Parts: sequence; structure tokens; C-alpha cells
Amino acid sequence: MTSRRRFLGLAAGAGVGLAIPIGSATYAHLAGESTGALLTSALPLPEPFAVPLPVPPQARAVRSADGTDFYQLTQREAAVEIVPGTKTTVWGYDGIFPGPTFVGRSGRKMVVEVENKLTVPTSLHLHGGVTPAHSDGYPTDLLLPTQCGAAMRNGSYKSHQGEHGMHVEPSDWKVMEGLKSYEYPLEQRAATLWYHDHRMDFSAPQVWRGLAGMFLVRDDEEEALPLPGGDHDVPLMLCDRAFEEDGSFRYPGVTPSCIGEPGVEEAYMDGVLGDVQLVNGAPWPVLDVSNTRYRLRLLNASNARRYRLRLDRAEGGRLPFVQIGSDAGLLSAPQRLDALPIAPAERFDVVVDFADCPVGTEVTLVNTLADGRMRQVMRFRVTRQEKDASRVPDQLSKAAAALDRGASVAVRQFDFRRTNSGDGAMWTINGRPFNTSEALATPRLGTVERWRFSSDFHHPVHVHLAHFQVISRGGKPPAATDAGWKDTVDVRPYEVVEVLVRFDGFKGRYMLHCHNLEHEDMAMMANFEVV
Repeated sequence: MTSRRRFLGLAAGAGVGLAIPIGSATYAHLAGESTGALLTSALPLPEPFAVPLPVPPQARAVRSADGTDFYQLTQREAAVEIVPGTKTTVWGYDGIFPGPTFVGRSGRKMVVEVENKLTVPTSLHLHGGVTPAHSDGYPTDLLLPTQCGAAMRNGSYKSHQGEHGMHVEPSDWKVMEGLKSYEYPLEQRAATLWYHDHRMDFSAPQVWRGLAGMFLVRDDEEEALPLPGGDHDVPLMLCDRAFEEDGSFRYPGVTPSCIGEPGVEEAYMDGVLGDVQLVNGAPWPVLDVSNTRYRLRLLNASNARRYRLRLDRAEGGRLPFVQIGSDAGLLSAPQRLDALPIAPAERFDVVVDFADCPVGTEVTLVNTLADGRMRQVMRFRVTRQEKDASRVPDQLSKAAAALDRGASVAVRQFDFRRTNSGDGAMWTINGRPFNTSEALATPRLGTVERWRFSSDFHHPVHVHLAHFQVISRGGKPPAATDAGWKDTVDVRPYEVVEVLVRFDGFKGRYMLHCHNLEHEDMAMMANFEVV
């Protein structure tokens, strides 16, 4: 084990962009396709394509009044079967993993009352939500357990500031005990969002243990389109995990209880990669489909793993993806893609047509960035014929039109980098460790700014509140897969990505950060203040 301070010194001498063998973990080349170390399971791995794809239940409102829907959500432990024949204790929303899928409507307010029955503080973040600051899930806005002890009530949940160089003002800890209501106005377009824990220093282990779920927003524009719906509209949460011999989650945390010193073992400071591929919480599942179109809402909910997804037919050949949406909603027009690179926290809304697949055809979703079993993700098995009334129209959303570059009122630079200092090295933005009382930008509400993200490693950059459009990558036009309105973008090693960011919704303090969760927990975050 290692403290963060010890890591800072180790990292300074390790060098950047080198393959670093440490302990039993296998490092990916830091300038290659992945950043992180493989964590292997202690139990025998399950056979792929042996379990059906689960679909999380839809959350149901407990009441509605005056244009607002009210929900209740409980964070609690539960023993569930993930690996067949074993039980895994998850920290789940309503005790399930993934949590229930919320389905809201654009312009109709949602209030979610969360109860914390775990043994650790939490902070709920609606990823991609245009949300008032008090409900955004800022990492120090904590919800303590219902039955928390006196030590926790008096502040033992606070980060070890001196271990990693960041600074948290005492006044910045906003703490509630037991219950908190999060308000989501949903004044935004139809989109595939998700929600997850965002607690200071411990997002990575708490999401790893199950605190994540899907959140869909619908609107009239989307529902007027003849896209696949009903059971042909399938959310797919992709993530990797590792397991102990008894079936429990394996994670290399310094403090397994998540109360005390934060951080991971030194071999995993660049990110944790599991050796079991999960989709909707099931290992390498199978979905039986008809020979029709399906809408797949793909989310990379992994801590650090990146994917390049492809659809391979068992008898040879491939099926294309037709992308219809990105992080923050529909594209202006569909586009055909043979492969989808998807970084942590990104979403791709695609349509797959099985019309040319006879009954009995098997199509495997593969990750071409991985080897061995982790190259396989899930399988589709065509089991029946059906009539198909759906189609993908040539035009999807007028709201997805490209922004005028001339609309930008400011240009800002954000450099995501491991920075050497007198105390060693640390994950930083613009060479600065995270400081809760400092804002690196003060954009005005209703304006558009041009932000330039640069990087040394792979850093999936996520911006809270604001959505953006990618306008260049590495000095060239953006990739086809950068299309649409986004809230997360993969910034590759030694690359500059330029985006136009629109600040709509609310004033207040928000964040941008790396969504490699191990990097985030080591304070690769920064504030901006919408004024």
C-alpha cells in the first residue's frame, strides 16, 4: 500500500509515456490506447454468453404535484448474483446494480429524495444534467449515513488534504445526515444521461461497488421520430470489475472501508482495469433479438477502461452502427460508423439493424482495444422474425445545429497533466492542485466560450452543467465520433481538443475534471463559476 504523498515521489521518478511493470499488475503503455493497470480476479472467470442481459427496472414516482414528479431512492447494501453461483455485496441505489433507470421529461421538474443507508458519505451527481449548483453533486456536498457515528458526524469523512497537496476550505464541507432532495428541472433536450457517486476522494471505489445508474430524458421532438422504441430501446451500461474468491468486489484501495485514508495501491494510480466485462451488471451477457432495428444507448461506466466497439458476425462480416445521438442528445443527422471509440463517461446512442441476419445468427459486440476475454463485451442472438415499423430518418434534431465559432466571447486553456513539483508529482489542471475555493474560469450565463483541453495521458474530460461541441482535434477537424452536443470528450496523449462550450441553465460553482475516476480521486479537478 502507499499514501498519496509517497505516490507523488514515486511518480516523479517513473517518467511519462513508459511501460512500467510494478508488482503483479500489467501496465498498458501510457502513451497507447489505455491508461491503467489490470486487476485480476481471484475466482474462476465465468463463461461468456451464458447469462441473459438484465434490464434495470424503471424508477417510479411516489407522487406528482404542480408539474413536478417526486421520487425516493435508497442507497444501501445488498447481496446480488453477478458471477453465477456466487454472491456479491453491492452498494446500490435501491440495493441493485446498476440502479433503477430514471425516465424524465424535458421541462418537467423531478425531485429525487435520497436516503443514505450505507456506512459511508455519498454525493449524487446527475452526469449530463443541467442542474442547479446545490443539486449538482459537488464532491464536498455530502450526505452522511442515516445512522452515522459521532466520529463521522464530527468530520472523520474529510479528505487527508496534506497527503496529496489539494486544499479544501473548512467552510466548503456541506453535510446533511440521512436524507437529501436533489432537484432536476430537466430544462434540456432528450438525451441519455447517467447518475453516480461523486464523493470527494472516494468516487472510484464507491462507483466500483455499484453506485451508478442510467437516466433518460425524453421530449416531443424525439418522440415524433419513428425510431425503435419499447423493448427495442435498450440501455447498455458497460463497465469492468474484478472479484475476490468469495465473489466480493476486488479493488486495490488503501482503505477498503472508504473511511480514512484515500487512494489506491501504487501500481494502480493511473487507473484500475478489471478482468470481468459487465453489461448492465451481468458478465458477458446475451440478448435475444428479432431481425429488426434496435436502439442501443451505450454508456462507458468504467473507472478507466476505454473501448473501441465493433459488431462482428459469427459467420464473418460486420454490422455497422448508425449513430443518432451523443452525450447530450440527438445529432442533426444520423451517421454510419463501423467502430465506436468510447472513453469513460461518454455515451453513444446508436441504431443497429439485424434485418439481414437470419434466425440463428450470432453477433458479438467486441472491444478491439482489449485482448483475451476482455475483447468480448456481449452477444446478440437473432431468435425470431418480426415486422419492423421503425426507421432512421435523414434529419433528427434541429437543436443539434453547429455553433458559430464567432459566437465565442473568451478563449481558455486547460492542461491536464502530471506535474512535477518540489514534493514530487501530482495530477493537475493548469499545473495547479485542486482547490475548492479557487475558480479557473468565470463564464457568464448565456454565453459561449472556446476551451482548449490538452493532455499528457488519456484524460476523458467532463464538464458539469455546460454542454459543448468539439471543433478541432490535434489541429485537425474533429473525428466523426466527436459529433453532436457533448459533456465528456476523450483527450488523447499530447493532443489538444478545442470545444465551444455553452453556459445555459444556472449560475453558481461547477466543475470540470478527468473522468478516469482514479485520476479524479487524486484531485484532477477544477472549479469554474458561472456568473
